Amino acid sequence: MNRPHSPFPASQKSPARPAPVSILDGMLASGLKLHQKGELTEAERIYRQVLAIDARHSGALHLLGTLAHQVGRRDVALHLIRAAIKIDPAQAAFYSNLGTVLQAEGLLDEAAAAYRDALNRNPRLAEAQMNLGTVLQGQGKLDQAASRFRAALAQRPDLAEAHLNLGNILEAQGRLGEALASQERALALRPGFAEACFSRGNLLQAEGRLEEAMASYRQALELRPGFPEAHGNLGNALKAGERLDEAVASYERALALKPDYAEAHYNLGNARQAQHLLADAAACYERALALKPGLPEAHYNLGNTRQAQGNLQAAEARFEQAIALRPAYAEAHYNLGCVLQQQGRLGTAMAAMRTALSLKPDYGQARFGLALAEIQSGDFTRGWQDYEARWQSSDHDTPRRDYPLPLWTGERLQTGRLLLWGEQGVGDEIQFAGLIPEVIETGNAITLECDARLQPLFARSFPEIDVIASGQSGSGASPSGDSRDLAEFRAHLPAGSLPRLYRGNEASFAAAPSPYLLADRALQGEFRSRYFDGRRLVGLAWHTKNARTGRRRSVDLATLALLFAQRGFRFVSLQYGDFDALEAQAAAAGAPLLIDRSVDQFADIDRFAAQVAAMDLVVTIDNSTAHLAGALGLPVWLMLPFAADWRWLEKRADSPWYPTMRLFRQPAAEDWASVVDAIRSRLK
Repeated sequence: MNRPHSPFPASQKSPARPAPVSILDGMLASGLKLHQKGELTEAERIYRQVLAIDARHSGALHLLGTLAHQVGRRDVALHLIRAAIKIDPAQAAFYSNLGTVLQAEGLLDEAAAAYRDALNRNPRLAEAQMNLGTVLQGQGKLDQAASRFRAALAQRPDLAEAHLNLGNILEAQGRLGEALASQERALALRPGFAEACFSRGNLLQAEGRLEEAMASYRQALELRPGFPEAHGNLGNALKAGERLDEAVASYERALALKPDYAEAHYNLGNARQAQHLLADAAACYERALALKPGLPEAHYNLGNTRQAQGNLQAAEARFEQAIALRPAYAEAHYNLGCVLQQQGRLGTAMAAMRTALSLKPDYGQARFGLALAEIQSGDFTRGWQDYEARWQSSDHDTPRRDYPLPLWTGERLQTGRLLLWGEQGVGDEIQFAGLIPEVIETGNAITLECDARLQPLFARSFPEIDVIASGQSGSGASPSGDSRDLAEFRAHLPAGSLPRLYRGNEASFAAAPSPYLLADRALQGEFRSRYFDGRRLVGLAWHTKNARTGRRRSVDLATLALLFAQRGFRFVSLQYGDFDALEAQAAAAGAPLLIDRSVDQFADIDRFAAQVAAMDLVVTIDNSTAHLAGALGLPVWLMLPFAADWRWLEKRADSPWYPTMRLFRQPAAEDWASVVDAIRSRLK
């Protein structure tokens, strides 16, 4: 989040001239009073009267120069103040105000030199110390800047601006507690200091104290309603609190005040992206970049938006632009890798992910992404090792269980039981269950904890072990089971860690038993006798609601029409969902599907397994049905998108996980027609 840290220099006053009091000095004093009251036209008239009498009156030249700066005539200001210095080079305030004008012009090195000239003449000039601090702060010299602010406060403890700017420095250095104390002192000295309320809000937000931050921003806005940055950062706090509609309104108020506020356009884009309004988000990022092309975060998030929209080439270009602007942008390197992987460019994808890790070695998300790419490429040894980083990835939605037990490493336990526990989704639990027969061969007493819907199926399939539903091992969803509940166990392991022990190379898959799940034979027979009419039974699943990848993996039922024209096959729906909606889909697609309302695939997986086992063939997209049918040993024809999930490896028509499975891959993105045609030919 970009937050303005603008300096707030105190107004500078001209010191009294060293000469005895004269008429000119009296006129100058009258002009200065008018100047300080904001009556600039009258003040200028008096200053010019003095100069008409004495063209070399340094005090009048200096004050006329400061007035010119105030009305935006900086070139005139520089000329007048330099003329005053040339006449009277001993006056510290002249140099200090020269520095203020140079700083406003962006000439920071020259401004710093002017402030130092002022301090060489008067080290006790607090305003010069403070303003030199703001220059150093703008140059990124934070420690030097902080020392200048402290020097200013040593001379003038009541200088609220110095407290504010010191607080901003401390915040940038991560010293949030000290920074907050500094901002509070600024507000104690000047309760109506809107900028200090704003900076305090930034600090409170950085500490996660969102409600207090919002209150501080609102206080700043009460003091200064036309404060676009306060509206913008209030929007950030509201977004962090998941109050997206309010955040959007706050960003829009900021932009009404400051239409060229690039950061507000960017942050509005983030809010729109969180609302899943991708087109709106992209438009916001485009506006931000039109105003500020060098904003790497906007390129990065526009890349994320284009990726979510399925425009992978545009996403790739944006990530590359973000990297060009910020070469050490680890997140951009990682997301570039993800986009390359989605395009089937696995080698370059892994290179991008490794670059991300070289820049940020503790980047768990990138290590987990690299693991999936390594496994997909067939590098099982490194892939399963890196797969352990899944616990640090936001893409992994199973919490890690920190049991007070060692992780099992494949050994025969001397005493007690081994606890295996399922993770991720139902399909993943079924996939990793294929390694349980090899665990059983170790001779250990085993308890397997799994999704409650899988418990009957797993208990039948693995009678040698104790299979329990999630929540019965002493912890369930909470990984803090007490020692009494865990007393019988000597080690534990999440199921996703089993491949690291048993699938280190291609040959290890061949030794695995298949099938390894057993459906209820009696129920399977009932389904078979009810469905069979002399035609072969083909089970069909075509849709998944997965939020991240469901769109790529799902196929429209109407696209499968070629299959339904094949004679000798009866198609049975294995698709989960509302039965009325499924029947409406089938009618709209002209699909002669048998939809059995007695089978709820989500609620009763054991019954669903019996239905699947009754099929002669299963044709499915990549979802849990594919894993279930493969684990039951059914012939499975799996329809895959162009860049398929890691578990189906790369450029293969078979799966080492399921020997009875055949893979039908899109030859190009979105090309389901070619997949369906290949399956139709195979059915013939």
